[in-house]
Amino acid sequence: MEILKLKHISKIYGDKVQYSALKDINLTIEKGEFVGIMGPSGSGKTTLLNVISTIDPPTSGEVLINGENPYRLESSKLALFRRSKLGFVFQDFNLIDSLTIGENIVLPLTLDGHRVSAMNKKLKDTAARLNIENIINKRTFEVSGGQAQRAAIARAIIHSPLLLLADEPTGNLDSKAAKDVMELFESINRETGVTTVMVTHDPRSASYCHRVIFIKDGQFFNEIHCGESRQQFYQQIMDVLSFLGGEENDLYPIRLK
Repeated sequence: MEILKLKHISKIYGDKVQYSALKDINLTIEKGEFVGIMGPSGSGKTTLLNVISTIDPPTSGEVLINGENPYRLESSKLALFRRSKLGFVFQDFNLIDSLTIGENIVLPLTLDGHRVSAMNKKLKDTAARLNIENIINKRTFEVSGGQAQRAAIARAIIHSPLLLLADEPTGNLDSKAAKDVMELFESINRETGVTTVMVTHDPRSASYCHRVIFIKDGQFFNEIHCGESRQQFYQQIMDVLSFLGGEENDLYPIRLK
C-alpha cells in the first residue's frame, strides 16, 4: 500500500533570477518503510522533505499522501491534515521551553481538544515506549540533548501519524545519543509500522533505514537497499557519498557497533 507518492515534482525559487531546487522527482514509499534521503549540501534534500511535509508547495508535480493531495486542501483543512496525519522531528528538537516535557509531548492532542484522561494515558504509554517516564515533569533545560530528542519523537508519534518525517534528527547529538535515537526510530518503525522518511547527512544514521535515496543538484541520483548486513549497507552508503562528493567529515571508515 502506497503511503507517499511524488509525481514529477519540481521546485523553482525566485522570479527574475530563478533557481531550480528540485527537478522532476518521482518517488513511491510503501506503508511501513523506513527511507533515508541523502545528498551533498545544497542538493535539495531538505527542500524535498519540506515539499513532502506540506510546508512548501511544489512548483509543478503532485504529492499524494495516502492517495490524497494535501495541497488541494484549503488552509484550515491543510493545517488539520498536517496535525493529524504527519509527525515531525527536527534537528533542534523544537520543544517549547515554557512547557514541561510531558506538556510538549501531548501538544498535538491538546491542539485537537482531546480529553485530559485520554491524553494522560497516551502520554504514559508513549513515554514508557521511549523510556522517558522519569523526565515528563522536567523542563526542557533540565534534560540532555538525547532526552530532548526522545521527547520530540514522542510528540511526533503520540497521535499515531500516517507518516513520520525527520530532518537531521541526530545532527545535534553526540555519537552515543545519536545511536540511541536511531535505534529508537528503528524500533518504532518495526513495532508500530509507521512509515518514516528521514533526511540525514550521517551515513551511520542512514544505515538504519530500509533504503536510501540519493539526490544531487535537485535530481534523483541513486537508490540502494539494505540487505542482511547493516555494515555492508553502511559501506555502500559511504561509496555513493564518496562518488557524489559528500562532505569531508562524512567520509571516513568506521565499524558499526
